[in-house]
Amino acid sequence: MAVDDDEARVLDEWSHRLAQALQILDLEVDQELLLDLARKSAGSVIHAAAPVTTFLVGYAAGLEAGTGSAGSKDSSTAAVAKAADVAFQLCEDGHDGGPASEGWADTAQ
Repeated sequence: MAVDDDEARVLDEWSHRLAQALQILDLEVDQELLLDLARKSAGSVIHAAAPVTTFLVGYAAGLEAGTGSAGSKDSSTAAVAKAADVAFQLCEDGHDGGPASEGWADTAQ
């Protein structure tokens, strides 16, 4: 999801302020990835799927990478990419298809 330069600046400032307030130090947010994921899930499922999808991807990435200082920046980045890939694949099937209809053998579930 493309944003203009002013929107990108505001979003960057907001994400830094929020990360500080949540005491998540040195977090680099891949905003373009999250915006693309939100757009794809909103278009593939329903609009409300966008924030839920990005939250679940972040949560799954956090679980995989570890919490606090246990996870490195590289492992966090890899965990986000892995979780986002799963969500993007699921978006391809829309709201009524995907691996849930056949089981979750290829996932961590």
